Amino acid sequence: MRTYSFFRQTTCLALLTTVLGVSACRKEADVVPDDTTTAAENRVVNDWILENMQDLYYWNDKIPANPDKTVSPDTFFESILYGYDAVARPDGDRFSWIEESADDLSASLSGETRTTGMEFTLYRRAQNSNDVIAQVVYVLPGSPAANAGMKRGDIISKVNGQTLTTTNYVSLLFGNLTTYTFGLATVSSQSLVDSDQTRTVTATTFQEDPVFLDSVYTVGGKTVGYLVYNQFNPAPNGSNGTEYDQKVDAIFSEFKAKGVTELVLDLRYNPGGYTSSSVNLASLIGRGIDASKVYFREEWNKTLTPYLQKEYGDSFFVQNFVNKSQNIGANLQRVFVLTTDHTASASELIINGLRPFMTVTTIGTATYGKNVGSITVTDESGKIKWGMQPIVFKSFNSLGQSDYASGFQPNVEVEEPLSLLPLGDTREALLNEALFQITGSRLARRSAPENNPLPGIGSSIERKINGSGMFKQFKMNKL
Repeated sequence: MRTYSFFRQTTCLALLTTVLGVSACRKEADVVPDDTTTAAENRVVNDWILENMQDLYYWNDKIPANPDKTVSPDTFFESILYGYDAVARPDGDRFSWIEESADDLSASLSGETRTTGMEFTLYRRAQNSNDVIAQVVYVLPGSPAANAGMKRGDIISKVNGQTLTTTNYVSLLFGNLTTYTFGLATVSSQSLVDSDQTRTVTATTFQEDPVFLDSVYTVGGKTVGYLVYNQFNPAPNGSNGTEYDQKVDAIFSEFKAKGVTELVLDLRYNPGGYTSSSVNLASLIGRGIDASKVYFREEWNKTLTPYLQKEYGDSFFVQNFVNKSQNIGANLQRVFVLTTDHTASASELIINGLRPFMTVTTIGTATYGKNVGSITVTDESGKIKWGMQPIVFKSFNSLGQSDYASGFQPNVEVEEPLSLLPLGDTREALLNEALFQITGSRLARRSAPENNPLPGIGSSIERKINGSGMFKQFKMNKL
């Protein structure tokens, strides 16, 4: 095994395990002469991929012995993964990925992407129909979509005059278009009716603020804090600070000042992100926790584990809570977490990591099921432009539990309806249920019907799940 020096960055030390965005420095790649063939160019990149994966990959013992290094790097990367198969490899990898641009990879992990500024869920327009609709679930403030008047609950049935279908929705919604003219439909007596309303939106590079909404409700003699948090991200792309974590701290400081005794944490659209931000949030919520208590621990591959233990001790694998003056745990007996199948990775870490310390009640639908974490691997010499995000560890809470690869089933099942109310509206289905669980009485009628009858076929948030997750931040240098 090659020898490495692992050290956590200063910001990571200050946060007691700041999350991921890791770069891996390996031996410098040889410069490929201009007259070499594509196969030779591929081999240089693929050698770099293989060496890193043999050392770091959680399933490194499953890497094929003689992979074809002449194929394109993305094809090569996929060929060496221990790929998931429901029957043959139910413990397999669903989450490692590679991108041709390490810079683009880093930006996307920090919430900066080329986007219209909205997320949506995709449904067949009716049972057995080939027509498709996109239901907007949230719109980022200040984004092109928000400026065009798009809002949560809008239903898109056409793009640039073309009806969405199962054969064209990928190219129309996720292709290389810059300007979109969305044709809208409305719900009438549980049927979808196309309207003459359109919204024109031009995609741009946009930084998402993960802190979407916060509020405090006084209901049934209880003071309820509510936070909609859509990605575990400490700071905007290009920042080495913790601006977004500090924004969350300020919200909990207000919760504490207002005497919040119940908490509703809305993670229904949160696909994960940096573990440092997950530690930060959990440390604001946990009851009876401090920096001596384990939030989660990591299991790395059998090749790397002995080396890391020798160099850094068992503490390398342990992520403790941190001491936060804004912590409201002393006033909480429980926390309610709103979930869907978009709730993944660092969001599930919150659920799993807090359960040994307090009651965590999940409301909504089953979570995604991602109990593994990754690091960002790049070539700091700059000669190889690719970046990859391989799975390198599995997470366990302080009780040694990691049994959510199939997701957490909700304690109280509530589906999002076809007609969506604004997030934060006490009549909104999931929040309304949480307030009912807190007070024992309905504050408002829930929107009807409570179930969406349309068959789901995907979501724009899936790209964030596959391109996000649970990231750990540290730096590796070859000695």
